[in-house]
Amino acid sequence: MQMLDKLAAITGAAHVLTGDDVVKYSADWTDNYHWSPLAVVRPHSTEEVSAILNLANETNTPVVPVAGNTGLNGGTSADGALMLSLERMNSIREIRPDARIAVVEAGVVLSQLHDAAEEHDLIFPLYFGARGSAMIGGVLSTNAGGSNVLRYGSTRHLCLGVEVVLADGRVMNLMSELHKDNSGFDLKDLMIGAEGTLGIITGAVMKLMPKPITYATAMVAAPDLEASLVLLNRLQSATGGMVEAFEFMPRIYMDTLKAMFPETREPFDDKYEVNILVEIATTQPGMATPGENGEVPLTRALEDTLSELSQDGLAIDAVIAQNEGQRREMWDRRERAGEVLLSTKPLVNHDVSVPVDKVATFLQRMTQKLAEIDVSAQQCTVSHLGDGNIHYAVWPSTENKDTHFAITEAVDDVALDLGGSFSAEHGIGLSKLDSMARRKDQIALQMMHAVKLAFDPKGLLNPGKVLPPL
Repeated sequence: MQMLDKLAAITGAAHVLTGDDVVKYSADWTDNYHWSPLAVVRPHSTEEVSAILNLANETNTPVVPVAGNTGLNGGTSADGALMLSLERMNSIREIRPDARIAVVEAGVVLSQLHDAAEEHDLIFPLYFGARGSAMIGGVLSTNAGGSNVLRYGSTRHLCLGVEVVLADGRVMNLMSELHKDNSGFDLKDLMIGAEGTLGIITGAVMKLMPKPITYATAMVAAPDLEASLVLLNRLQSATGGMVEAFEFMPRIYMDTLKAMFPETREPFDDKYEVNILVEIATTQPGMATPGENGEVPLTRALEDTLSELSQDGLAIDAVIAQNEGQRREMWDRRERAGEVLLSTKPLVNHDVSVPVDKVATFLQRMTQKLAEIDVSAQQCTVSHLGDGNIHYAVWPSTENKDTHFAITEAVDDVALDLGGSFSAEHGIGLSKLDSMARRKDQIALQMMHAVKLAFDPKGLLNPGKVLPPL
């Protein structure tokens, strides 16, 4: 009670939650993890976060940060710990259009930043299905990717600076607005992707980009994934690198989507195994202005490339969006992936990356290995094909944990054998600790533990996440 009273003195009693008020903070989005926190405290400023962490350090109280709580790997599990919610720190401090930056607090919802940037004919080019609830602090802490990594990079590439409160309450000001700064170790990048284990991100300087004047979006059916990469490369050449997204949705995904959402229309009259959502965009007036014949050059480039590929037998079918409604319909199929992949239990979920020309090999090998482990298991996949990120869900026929472990072992084996990673954009949290222990270079793990010890010597920040015991 003394601890809660001191927290109330910092934030006000209304923002120290206990009992029934913490129910919504006591499970993750996947519903795989449940916990009972000591309390949930909701600071309104960096100064309040600093005071909270100083108090936690003095009382040896573990602290787990939470933003939108849309993570998939148990990164906010907080049994017996103090949860620090950043939801009230939701101010966009400033947008500077000429410098193309936004200075924001960690509790800013991703879609909120999208809307604010659009008012200045700019975009913050990080997009994924949970953008209406995910917050800047969370996407930074997991180095989120999304559907536009191909053109703009992951969250790390979109951040110039961060403000971080350390485990003992000190505030580390790394709020750089510079594109070049070679003054020592890059501590900003160390904080991004650390999942709150090294410090609590409270603010950030994020890059903004010119808003595209027009988009050309299509669904394309290809005979195989190898042909899809030819399409990607030809489109990049034809448009000067204007491909924004290149998303793969196999037949099993389309069938599961249709079963869950019967109102969803098939993209083509016929059903195909390889369905690709491709989007290109331009900020160049010359590529966006209709000619005398009414054709938009960007759309023409897409049509011409698809026509060439069709003649070569590399595109079986294609539908180009004729308006924004059709474009949104295409994106809706892809952005429901989270609901589709998590729809069936038991679930063994994976988020891996491999070189872009090895995605087909990964899926072929895993189909064979999965049949050897659990002949009745089903797999369902979507992929950010343009950057080699595969969301590979397996629905085993049994609750047997040994079988689930064998599936994860096989996925890790195949991904790493192909030069890939067992974690692409969802972070480590709790669910990938075993993979970290078995697969990560042991010297790298030792160095990570040394970094953790330097920043958080008592091990109070998001304990038990990211780093397995040595």
